[in-house]
Amino acid sequence: MNLIAAGLGVVVAGAAAGAATGALAPARARPLATGLLTTTVGLGGVLAGAAALAGQAWSMTVPGILPLGAATLAVDPLSGAFLLLIGAVTVAAGVYSVGYTGPGGRHATDDDAAAGAAAAPGAEPAGQRAVDAGTGHVEAAASRTAQAVLPLFVATMLLVPAAASVSTLLVLWELMALTSLVLVLAEHRLRRSVRDAGLWYGAMTHAGAVAILLGLVVFAAAAGGESFAALRAGAADLSRGTRSLVFVLIFAGFGSKAGMVPLHVWLPRAHPEAPSHVSALMSAAMVNLGLYGLIRVGFDLLGGGPRWWGLLVLAVGGLSALYGVLQASVATDLKRLLGYSTTENVGLMLIGVGAAGVFAAEGNRALAGLLMAAAVLHAVNHAAFKTLLFLGAGSVLRATGLRDLDRLGGLAARMPITTALVAFGALAAAALPPGNGFVSEWLLLQGLIHSLTGTGPPTVVVAVSMPLAVGVVALTAGLGVATFVKAFGVGFLARPRSAPAAVAVESPPSMRAGMALAAAACLGLALAPVAAAAPLARVLQVMPTVRDGAPLADSGVRLQLVGIAGSMSPLLIAIGLLVGTAATAALARWAGRGLPRRVAPVWGCGGTRLDSRMEYTATSFAEPLTRVFDDVLRPEQDVVVTPYTESRYLIESVRFRHRVPDRLEARLYPPLLGAAARWGRWSRPVANGSVHRYLAYGFVGMLAVLVVVRLSG
Repeated sequence: MNLIAAGLGVVVAGAAAGAATGALAPARARPLATGLLTTTVGLGGVLAGAAALAGQAWSMTVPGILPLGAATLAVDPLSGAFLLLIGAVTVAAGVYSVGYTGPGGRHATDDDAAAGAAAAPGAEPAGQRAVDAGTGHVEAAASRTAQAVLPLFVATMLLVPAAASVSTLLVLWELMALTSLVLVLAEHRLRRSVRDAGLWYGAMTHAGAVAILLGLVVFAAAAGGESFAALRAGAADLSRGTRSLVFVLIFAGFGSKAGMVPLHVWLPRAHPEAPSHVSALMSAAMVNLGLYGLIRVGFDLLGGGPRWWGLLVLAVGGLSALYGVLQASVATDLKRLLGYSTTENVGLMLIGVGAAGVFAAEGNRALAGLLMAAAVLHAVNHAAFKTLLFLGAGSVLRATGLRDLDRLGGLAARMPITTALVAFGALAAAALPPGNGFVSEWLLLQGLIHSLTGTGPPTVVVAVSMPLAVGVVALTAGLGVATFVKAFGVGFLARPRSAPAAVAVESPPSMRAGMALAAAACLGLALAPVAAAAPLARVLQVMPTVRDGAPLADSGVRLQLVGIAGSMSPLLIAIGLLVGTAATAALARWAGRGLPRRVAPVWGCGGTRLDSRMEYTATSFAEPLTRVFDDVLRPEQDVVVTPYTESRYLIESVRFRHRVPDRLEARLYPPLLGAAARWGRWSRPVANGSVHRYLAYGFVGMLAVLVVVRLSG
């Protein structure tokens, strides 16, 4: 029995049943039914992906289902890696969604808000507005439309890696974009920011789809067929200019979906506004399909290319990593911070892919394979910890109605399980051991560093670009630590700064179960990454320019590099940290035996009654970084002084506003939007409603196409 076919059959059947249940089931039964069916869809993806990584293959052609030809599906190890990734994220998000959209859990009441205000000095007395916002958020996520579309969105994501022809890929890609747009707009009645985010997301995702369409159509026309098999066979006969045009177009299109800079502007808007389990699916699963498309077309179908392709991807990846982590380090909206963190991690993946392209063009397949393996492994690791973090942010939002770190705090006492799980996710996202993010970033650094210590002298391009890439990864890692120390310390460990934060309650069991599944995946990937050695070797076999045996050796508990002097044991590092912590605690306890104990208040800069106003906020924590990177971030500050009407020398109030805008967005997009608006005004007379004029346009356009075809032939 072919397990890939069985798994994809479960995906399709589960999606159809989930959509029908979401549309027709009564409100009380809908969250449980659709959550379980969405989880079933994810399990089908896990089954198909695991079978493909184990060595099974599968293909199928359904004639007559598409207007331009048959629907062609095929699954190989590269497809399997992303099927497994998306399916695993879906399982955690599906379990989580049962409690997130259901009636379980507890929201604060007016009495709770008053009690919280009394318990939190300096907190606002009226916290019910934020709690109501959280309630409205949940109600929107539990609507019939959102529940019916969720399993369809997951199914289209899972079928994208299985597409084996241009038309099949484009249709599934567009369905994925449309279903995700519907989910982003789930709360459009609550906030205008949701409608703005939907507009940006719809525009950017369809602009990216146009770039992918143009690139693949040019590729198919030049190769003489639209199936992936025909594209592989015809790629060698393409001219150098055609190959480069195809690569640039698909890099822009798939990179837009991945959220690379400067095509990232939709990501920090759409991810915060979507329901939190949808945010996890988009950030941890959907953006990785941009990486999949780049690898599939660039390294499989095109078979690799010249060195400048890799340098282009490397440069954009470095820019995305640095800019994403800088914006995350100064963000105060928790989900927006996680969105920019996704841009950072996509940048790290692109650094690995770009460096692999450089070494593949130079014939160094060992380093190319190691760096490509690091990029794919980081995609898997990022999916695990970003799922956990977005689900944790959703738990905070459901309990408090807040995403603003400056108004949170005190959650460690009120939500201990969520706090512990988010702490583990933050450790992984900060790339610190024993987190799973540390493993893939270590592999990435090993590949970049060893490019300068080979048997022969490196080329000028390698000697210049690789040290810069190492510096970018190192700086990104340092800023990532600061970012998640800020997010976790201010949001969870500080004193509550608002009434909703002071009366927050723990998440329902299914939400905690979903987060626990993601945390278990992080733990497994952190302590036993050696298990990924054989699957990664099979993934690399799909790409002819980078395959050169297995980049990692299956050496027990050690992660041993093949052909390169480097090894590490994450399990031993974790054991060492635990033993060291226990020994330090025991030593301190032993040294303090027999000494008198005294109870004294915590030092509070001369004060004895600490309250939330004396602690760092997220804004003040990030202020030194804002100063250091002032030329890049360009923060905006406004001071509004309001005097009394009786005398302008007596001040009634002083209002200070600090904001860090997205400078790339502010510089690049207003001119483009202005040009589009001018073009629209100029072209308005052309569309005057005359049928005769429209027929003339079509006739002239057809003549132009025929002339071009005749001249090019």
